[in-house]
Amino acid sequence: MTTERTVFVVDDDEAVRDSLSVLLEAEGYAARAFGSARAFLDVCQPDQAGCLVADIRMPDMDGLALQEELVNRRIALPVIIVTGHGDVALAVRAMKAGAVDFIEKPFDGEALLDGVKRALELARKQKSRSARARDAAARTATLTLRERQVLEHLMAGRSNKMIAHELGISPRTIEIHRAHLMEKMQVRSLSDLVRTALEAEVTPAGTT
Repeated sequence: MTTERTVFVVDDDEAVRDSLSVLLEAEGYAARAFGSARAFLDVCQPDQAGCLVADIRMPDMDGLALQEELVNRRIALPVIIVTGHGDVALAVRAMKAGAVDFIEKPFDGEALLDGVKRALELARKQKSRSARARDAAARTATLTLRERQVLEHLMAGRSNKMIAHELGISPRTIEIHRAHLMEKMQVRSLSDLVRTALEAEVTPAGTT
């Protein structure tokens, strides 16, 4: 079973942990249950795959604090918050902080499974975006300072002639730099170049 189908369950109520684990495993997910947020954080890795189902009310560290700690650690793990009756306001806070869904106790099995499915799909997309961003950043890192400057001006919509004027070099030299950076960035069109640069978080010239 792939780690992408792992669902982490964090709840201080053992009965809830057990029932959630049984439900998830019956649907083919790998369930890993923890009795506290800190126990989960002790094993959670920065590139952790899967999703998290966490109770909003727990001693020591509650679901909101756990969610905040994941953000602080830059762990992009989709979170589903489990709430009790009357905790809707807290659930809304969790959603505003980035939780993908919340389920009220006593939870409906189908609703929970639907939430898990959405969360894992989001995790898959996030992982794909992260991989593209890392690849784009690695390509951008191979550029010389001058090539980087040309790239930033191209992203700002400037022509070779305008860039040459800005940098105080000839248009022919700009053409050479442009050809080199297109090769290093492994793109064939200006639109692909701009998209890849944006994924690498390159800022267009004149926007800082």
